[in-house]
Amino acid sequence: MKIAILSRNASLYSTTRLVEAARERGHTVRVLDPLRCYMRIAAGAFEMHYKGRALGGFDAVIPRIGASITFYGTAVLRQFEMMGVYTPNTSDAVLRARDKLRSLQLLAREGIALPITVFGDYPDDTADLLRMLGDPPHVIKLNEGTQGQGVLLAEKRSASQGMIEAFRGLYANFLVQEFIGEAKGGDLRCFVIGDRVVAAMHRQAPEGDFRANIHRGGKARPVRLSRQEADIAVAAASTMGLRVAGVDLLRSRRGPLVLEVNSSPGLEGIEAATKRDVAAAVIAHVEAVLATRDAPAPTPRSKRRRG
Repeated sequence: MKIAILSRNASLYSTTRLVEAARERGHTVRVLDPLRCYMRIAAGAFEMHYKGRALGGFDAVIPRIGASITFYGTAVLRQFEMMGVYTPNTSDAVLRARDKLRSLQLLAREGIALPITVFGDYPDDTADLLRMLGDPPHVIKLNEGTQGQGVLLAEKRSASQGMIEAFRGLYANFLVQEFIGEAKGGDLRCFVIGDRVVAAMHRQAPEGDFRANIHRGGKARPVRLSRQEADIAVAAASTMGLRVAGVDLLRSRRGPLVLEVNSSPGLEGIEAATKRDVAAAVIAHVEAVLATRDAPAPTPRSKRRRG
């Protein structure tokens, strides 16, 4: 296979590991900076260029699109899709997952449990909005924040109102959620590929924080998921339309709750904690899908002649 990896930095751990895994399995792989890709769109004809040369002949493209370039990155990914290139995470699926509000609405529609969330715009409605949510603490998070950025904890209702006013003053889109105290600053990162969880870790927030992201100092260890947790993680990824996803769960008194579905989950933390070759599993999934897609259709058996 000839594989493209959309990544702004070829030296990032996740990108490097995918390149290594693809080459070890005998594939040709090229890292492309999505911002250097540009396209020509015409009726029935889609063309992509990169640094002055036409791109073509790729069998698959694996997106590693950062949140800051979501619009342009998904446009490039969509162009590859229009050119007939397979991707485990389509542009539409990436866009669904990047919008926290939209993703929570879709999960809730499917009956997938999640922290109670409220969303509103008009300042005069803030008091009633918080009554809908319930007693503090409350978690206030930016709609498009990543790696724990733009996530705040309000211990009192007055603090919630103050933070909401501050976010509104910045014209930011944000959500307000219930705080799951029994999780004790820990969450589960489930790495979903296809229809199964291939690796899972428990992340614990550092002392004095409630965000378990490894980028913010969280500690990780391998964890064995319950069947319910694994099923919910797979269902959440499927709801987004993602074939490769990082699904974050909280363990609560009412069962596992989906916190977030990540369309570009990092490999470094999960591989270090679990000692699993997750990069190879991603490439194996792409191989399996393309083998099925490219397999010749079975020849129908001719009807027996009656004697």
